Amino acid sequence: MTDPVSRTILLLDIEKYSDRDDVEQAYLRRMLYDITDRALESAGIDERLRLRADRGDSVMELIDANASVTALLRTLLTEVPDLLRAVNRTASSSAQIRLRGVVATGYVAVDELDGWVGSDLNHACRLLDAGLLRAALRERPDDFALCVSESVHAGIVRHDHPGIPAQDFHAVTVDSKNGPLRAWLHGPVPHGAHRPGESRGAPAPDCSGESPAPGADTTTPRAEPTSATDPTATAATRAAAIPGPHETPRTEQPGEPGQTAQPAPQPAQAAAPPANVVFTFGGGSPSFGGSLVAGDQHGVSGGQVTGDVHLGRSGGEPA
Repeated sequence: MTDPVSRTILLLDIEKYSDRDDVEQAYLRRMLYDITDRALESAGIDERLRLRADRGDSVMELIDANASVTALLRTLLTEVPDLLRAVNRTASSSAQIRLRGVVATGYVAVDELDGWVGSDLNHACRLLDAGLLRAALRERPDDFALCVSESVHAGIVRHDHPGIPAQDFHAVTVDSKNGPLRAWLHGPVPHGAHRPGESRGAPAPDCSGESPAPGADTTTPRAEPTSATDPTATAATRAAAIPGPHETPRTEQPGEPGQTAQPAPQPAQAAAPPANVVFTFGGGSPSFGGSLVAGDQHGVSGGQVTGDVHLGRSGGEPA
């Protein structure tokens, strides 16, 4: 086995390859290799700088570490979607080709059977096979979904090179048989995917806008004006402040010289009207939405009262 050497790892896989018959699979393989060769040549990576492994429905490229990863990413993001679109415009529905892609870096060795060995390569293959990347391609109208490893994001993507917009990459965590793997997905994250830093099982925020802010005191009652002459007082409190027809008005009793007059004893206050009764005074004749109660009683059953209303004794006497 050779000594491990630093390589750029490019993986491309055909979506729903096993659903096609033999003729369609052969066609898709030709398109896959043609698109791969054209993309690598456009990035300035010729055959002398890469090794290829055939995996049936996917292709694996080990690229020399001196080749430009920046140029490779730019080509994958700008030219590969155009190549796929051009191929699919003239292909039948059963021959449409859509690709998942992974770009990673790491150390890879080649054994005596020309097999590739390395944990970085294993991680790249697990990213390619992740359900999150499959869902991303399935949910988007484009024909290409790309994921990059942490090392590629740290070394290239986050620096926002021309043609490689850093804001279009989103941190994601994919599940694998060896535990979660962190990576960066280009384009929208599929619905329900878990992002790093998110808490699984946390209650969803209330989006209605009606919930109080955390820590807010929602128990403090609103102060109600109590004066019968206060224009902001409610009808109930104004009515409660006016003496009823059987109620003795507050009078001053004459006292001995030098003494302050004392108020006369007051009978029990009549009960205030129910809180759900609304009185609206807007001028004109009074209008009763419910039944009118005659006599000295002064309750209105339901509805609203509008107009000039005098509260007091029966017979029209002023209060």
